Amino acid sequence: MNPAPVRKRVLTDEMVAKIKAYIPRYPSKQAVTLPALHVVNEALRHVPLGAIVEIAEILELSPAQVQDTLSFYGFFKQDKPHGEVRAWVCRSVSCYLMGADALLNRMCDRLHIHPGDTTSDGKLTLEYAECLGACEHAPCMLAGETLHTSLTPEKADAFLDNL
Repeated sequence: MNPAPVRKRVLTDEMVAKIKAYIPRYPSKQAVTLPALHVVNEALRHVPLGAIVEIAEILELSPAQVQDTLSFYGFFKQDKPHGEVRAWVCRSVSCYLMGADALLNRMCDRLHIHPGDTTSDGKLTLEYAECLGACEHAPCMLAGETLHTSLTPEKADAFLDNL
């Protein structure tokens, strides 16, 4: 009889420690699922299947419970890492009316990608956002932690040039 294969760990000791540090702050271990996903996503730029299994073990949940939380939020990628910079172009009504779709298409054409894709050099993932809550500054884009407001084709080009 062959022994079971040894599974390679996905989570580092640092990620495990960060996840465990949330446990006392929440009413149940299940409530730590979302913060745990953020810890992994921040470190790896995606949440691979192996990480889901390890998070489930730490939180004493089934992997399906962790996967349910992950799949509910469009923020998390599972199949491959997102770019070093993740940019969301808002497509709320205000931004749409101010030309956000045309700006996103222009940026995608220039980068030779489709919305939701990552550039071949891994620097940028360009996506739609349902709403960034900055309607008075439409159209807008959130790139990393920077909100780019009142976007014009020239501002979009400058953003891409500065990557």
